[in-house]
Amino acid sequence: MSMKKRYCLIMTTFMLFLVARSQLTTDFYKTTCPNLLSVVRKQMINAIKTEMRMAASLLRLHFHDCFVKGCDASILLDGTDGEKFALPNQNSVRGYEVVDQIKSSVESSCSGVVSCADILAIAARDAVLLSGGPSWKVLLGRRDALSPANNSTVNGALPGPTEALDSIISKFAAVGLNLTDVVSLSGGHTIGLARCVTFSNRLFDSAGTAAADSTMNASMASDLQSFCPVNGDGNRTTALDRNSTDLFDSHYFQNLLNGKGLLSSDQILVSGNVDAVTTTKSLVQSYSNNFSLFSADFANSMIKMGNFNPLTGSSGEIRKSCRVVNSS
Repeated sequence: MSMKKRYCLIMTTFMLFLVARSQLTTDFYKTTCPNLLSVVRKQMINAIKTEMRMAASLLRLHFHDCFVKGCDASILLDGTDGEKFALPNQNSVRGYEVVDQIKSSVESSCSGVVSCADILAIAARDAVLLSGGPSWKVLLGRRDALSPANNSTVNGALPGPTEALDSIISKFAAVGLNLTDVVSLSGGHTIGLARCVTFSNRLFDSAGTAAADSTMNASMASDLQSFCPVNGDGNRTTALDRNSTDLFDSHYFQNLLNGKGLLSSDQILVSGNVDAVTTTKSLVQSYSNNFSLFSADFANSMIKMGNFNPLTGSSGEIRKSCRVVNSS
């Protein structure tokens, strides 16, 4: 792509972001659903009390929704050929039942008013806050998609755990996010779990012989080779942030500096061999000992991501059930 075309694409994305931001407001439901935030918060507290991992799951659900055609709750739609069952989401994205519970409670308070897309955005913010992380004012007014994206669109939009840094950066740029956003949002891996299949490439060679990634801490690699053996259960899970599983903190970045990033896409922020690593590693170093800076940048990045290409006005609909479009 020529520099001129690249510039035009970036400017178009930026202008879409500005238009979306102008249409979303923090008080969108002030009169139509004044208790919305407290209703969602109550359900989120209950969900996380039941399962701490759910905080990370709902944060990730919002991320996977926004990166594919914008934050429109299309990932929640049932159907075997939709986003929910695309390869990056199968046996991976979870928390749908909690979203159903939140939606039901919201509908009881104010029927037919609040979109599933807005519920996802609020739930993601509460997930971070209730895990010890920052809060931010969520801009609201999104509407719900009438159909999911197809599998190829999902596969092409979502950054993968084994992807090269320049490819990850390009996918972030496609949704209006920059290098700071890449690093700060990667910090969402300070909570949650990952399946063996997502990092086994760092433990064994193609023949199944133990051959750890040279950028991985040797002791950690040995532990994981035992935990995730060749021909073992690829869906077995372990902490993304080793020794700090459920607390939203800066420990994730400290791990990266010590070769203890779990996914290749995590460790590559400090160990990659492209020019951007100079910037990403500097940010990792800053965040590792400055939680306030990480919190501020993370909150800002979440706002930016949450405002990418939302449906507003008369576009889309307000679903009665987050799993299906409304009947005509």
